[in-house]
Amino acid sequence: MGLKRTNVYADEQDLALIKETAARRGISEAEIIREGIHRIALSTRVWDEPFVTDEETFDLGGLITRDDVRAAVTGGYEARERRNGDRAK
Repeated sequence: MGLKRTNVYADEQDLALIKETAARRGISEAEIIREGIHRIALSTRVWDEPFVTDEETFDLGGLITRDDVRAAVTGGYEARERRNGDRAK
């Protein structure tokens, strides 16, 4: 992908954050700005076609209930806490 030059106006506080982030990550301020533009452009994009087709979906074995979701989230959280607890030792 070729790059094209453009001018933008930015708030001084935003520019300070960009400068700080670029220094911390060891990349140019321009790269931070390009990354930000790309992320916003993708997050607001409207797709012409669905992300997956009906043929690409899969059966989870029936209706997923609130309790199923709660149990999965709780189980994942507890597993992460166990892993993080092991690192703290």
